[in-house]
Amino acid sequence: MKKITVVGSISMDLVTTTNRVPNSGETVFGEQFAMVPGGKGANQAVAMARLVPDLIEMIGAVGADSFGEEIRKNFTHNHVLIEHVGTVPQTTGIAQITLFDEDNRIIIIPGANDAVSSERFDSEWDVIADSALVVLQNEIPHQTNLAVAQYAKENGVKVLYNPAPARPTDMEMIEYVDYFTPNEHECSELFPDATLEETLTKYPNKLLVTLGVKGVTFHDGKAIQLIPAIKAKVADTTGAGDTWNGAFAIGITQGLSIKEATKFAILASHLSVQKFGAQGGMPTLSEMKGHEKYEKTWNIK
Repeated sequence: MKKITVVGSISMDLVTTTNRVPNSGETVFGEQFAMVPGGKGANQAVAMARLVPDLIEMIGAVGADSFGEEIRKNFTHNHVLIEHVGTVPQTTGIAQITLFDEDNRIIIIPGANDAVSSERFDSEWDVIADSALVVLQNEIPHQTNLAVAQYAKENGVKVLYNPAPARPTDMEMIEYVDYFTPNEHECSELFPDATLEETLTKYPNKLLVTLGVKGVTFHDGKAIQLIPAIKAKVADTTGAGDTWNGAFAIGITQGLSIKEATKFAILASHLSVQKFGAQGGMPTLSEMKGHEKYEKTWNIK
């Protein structure tokens, strides 16, 4: 199997758990605090490497600080390939995450992620051209995403693009990517003048919209499909979408149909929300295979 390459963000997540969110000017006591590696690009790379170790290449940047060092160790521990993770003068990216009422609220400080520029790429282009799939998200500069997507298309490499968080320039990407995976909120931002059904119909087998506890929906060329989520006792939803995107990427590159890859990814995200941290609950392939919802016909190796 060829490698999957992730070009994306790398951050340290500063996670606060609270049973009450303060109003303006108010101070409240939280319940728990933790620092855990994150960033959408890093999360998706780890999600994939948990399922298929030593075949996921990360392209990104960290700062010359203690967070950067910890993140590199975490990548190595999770069997993510990091030859093309650079160190830059900016601080490592930060995500401030508040966990409240079985949901999360996130503030991102990009830091080193803003320095991930395609203008600085050299051997990175060879890595991209030799990939089975390239995975992109929105926590690095748009022009880098666009340049990578265009290069991948020119070289016959499929692209999965997770437009999160959504930004107006995302629509420049859609003609160059094979899989476009916003959540329901991001989809409504990007397509404000159309219903979800109209938008799905316009982009069959390309647009897949994650709907949280309702599941995932897409148009298969004949009709709209809704693949339901699996009910779970939720500990932390942070990283659930990244787990889904990573597992979907593995499913697609291992030959599953869009529908079956979606089901495989839903199982992965179902397992992920039952543990703490964006990466903490991301399942291994053996954990997936041990679940009653795993289908032997998937034949993931």
